[in-house]
Amino acid sequence: MTERIHGAIRLAQLLDNGGLVQAPGAHDALTARQVERAGFPAVYMTGFGATASRLGLPDLGLMTQTEMTAHARDMVRATSLPVIADADTGYGGVNNLLRTVEEHVQAGTAAIHLEDQALPKRCGQLSGARLVSPQEHAKRVAAALAARGGSPLVVIARTDALGVQGMDAALDRAKRYADAGADLVFVDGVKTIAQAESIARGLSARKVLSIVDGTEAATLTARDIEAMGFNIVFYALSSLFVAAKAIADMLEALRRDGSTHACAARMTTYAEFSEIVDLGRWQAFEHQFAEPDAHKS
Repeated sequence: MTERIHGAIRLAQLLDNGGLVQAPGAHDALTARQVERAGFPAVYMTGFGATASRLGLPDLGLMTQTEMTAHARDMVRATSLPVIADADTGYGGVNNLLRTVEEHVQAGTAAIHLEDQALPKRCGQLSGARLVSPQEHAKRVAAALAARGGSPLVVIARTDALGVQGMDAALDRAKRYADAGADLVFVDGVKTIAQAESIARGLSARKVLSIVDGTEAATLTARDIEAMGFNIVFYALSSLFVAAKAIADMLEALRRDGSTHACAARMTTYAEFSEIVDLGRWQAFEHQFAEPDAHKS
């Protein structure tokens, strides 16, 4: 891995340098390492993916604060990239939010986003979300900024109003959250190119776009998104969906053929996987410091 700079400082540098920060989603620490090896500048810890990988369940607010911050901490350990984490609603009242922010600061998370849903929350792509008032969420944003203190943690204010109240309400909320001091704003639930364009035109603050596979918006290229004026783009579910399909295909072949031979060309080799998990570093450290016959005891 490259020399470590605090993730939040590195993310701020990327934003100040201009251009689009592409942050592919990672559902676990291994995927975060692969995002770094692929050459991306940041990684997004998706709550949808975290819930799927840790619990095998849908994104309906089932992950606790401690589970989510532990997941973020594992990703920060695994990669030198800035980790942008889904912090849901802050997991309760303002004191819960204070603890959430402090846990992410201690974990070394680069950025968190906080959404304006009422509990119980749900994935932004699903119907049935309920919102708190924009005034309440603006106070949450202000509370998160106070809670981070002198740390460089980046605070992103997310609104889920697009699918509930429409574009005008979503833009109005995002502007309120920017006025409350959020470092970036994030209108979730974008499905069409027209929606992305409306958000880009309607918001002067730094802003995030989340691309969800299977929508018209997913046909936008990074160049398109940068030209619109977005600062960060998440590809929240792409790696998770690809991995789930590859595993299903392998298991089907094994069940059908009694062998995984048909999938061999689509698998990493043992040596390639060892590189992904940085086995050589651990072996070199052991060789330098372990007693020569320690493995025989």
